[in-house]
Amino acid sequence: MGPLAMAAIVGLSAAPVRAAEDSGGASRDPSGGSAQSGHWIAGNYSSTVGSRRYQLYVPGGYDPTRRHMLVVMLHGCTQDPADFARGTRIAEHAEREKFLALLPEQPETANPKKCWNWYEPAHQGRSAGEPAMIDGIISQVVRGHAVDSARVHLAGISAGAAMASLMAVAYPERFASIALHSGMPWRPATDVMSALAVMARGVTDADTLGAAALAAMGERARVIPTMVVHGAKDVVLNPVNGTQAAQQWIVTNTRASRAAPLAPTGKAGETKGYHWTRTCHAAAAGPCVVEEWVVSELGHAWSGGSSAGTFTDEHGPDITAEMLRFFAEHPLRVP
Repeated sequence: MGPLAMAAIVGLSAAPVRAAEDSGGASRDPSGGSAQSGHWIAGNYSSTVGSRRYQLYVPGGYDPTRRHMLVVMLHGCTQDPADFARGTRIAEHAEREKFLALLPEQPETANPKKCWNWYEPAHQGRSAGEPAMIDGIISQVVRGHAVDSARVHLAGISAGAAMASLMAVAYPERFASIALHSGMPWRPATDVMSALAVMARGVTDADTLGAAALAAMGERARVIPTMVVHGAKDVVLNPVNGTQAAQQWIVTNTRASRAAPLAPTGKAGETKGYHWTRTCHAAAAGPCVVEEWVVSELGHAWSGGSSAGTFTDEHGPDITAEMLRFFAEHPLRVP
């Protein structure tokens, strides 16, 4: 693969970031934020499938006698948990709202640019590859902490968003809802060349992928409320990928519910100089099943994030806050 192709696959180059500590216990704040009453735990998961490190934020006032929401965050290429935590301010939100934040780590040994390998068939399904390792990490955290199994939510950016979509289809019983920032539809590619084509032009048919995603869930199939965010000036992933990700999940969720098609209602606004539209796709008088955000001036970056992290833009809506609001609206509902 030539250098231009590799650059397209892994995304824009970013400044070096600190690796998260792996002390096997409580660690300093890897997000580089101000002192908080909560703490980070550096952990490691290992099985016959493989091993991965992770960082878990436990807020101050954590009560082991009651169940807490768990938010799983998958970083993008060239990032690590510490960088992603800084950029999204996830620990600050977790501290205020008293939920657990889990950030698995993709090491350079698995991908030279620390990308989740979303375009490789070995990492696109259940009980194998990176999805199995991420699910194993979640299971380990759930066993060791007071987690509300009806409030486990998943989010990611770029390659992390692509992996989040794969995870949701592979383990639909696990996640109450998901949020995909600067990502793409479910399983849009199966090798490097098709991945490059999707990144540049999108997929051929999002509706077909939506039906295939539901079929891949098998007997575990269910509605998975989905929030999709994309910048209209994204030069790494053509913005059509955001539109198609929303459409794919509209089809998947409509078929899973066996209900009438979701009806869209739109809202527009401006935050910190960036214009945005928010489209809610919902059944009659119901909550948003698919919520789609398009931020006009945003590139390949987390909207409303902190400049302390890479791939962030301090302008635009605070998507971390909006994501958590969406998660709170969608506890797990089993058909």
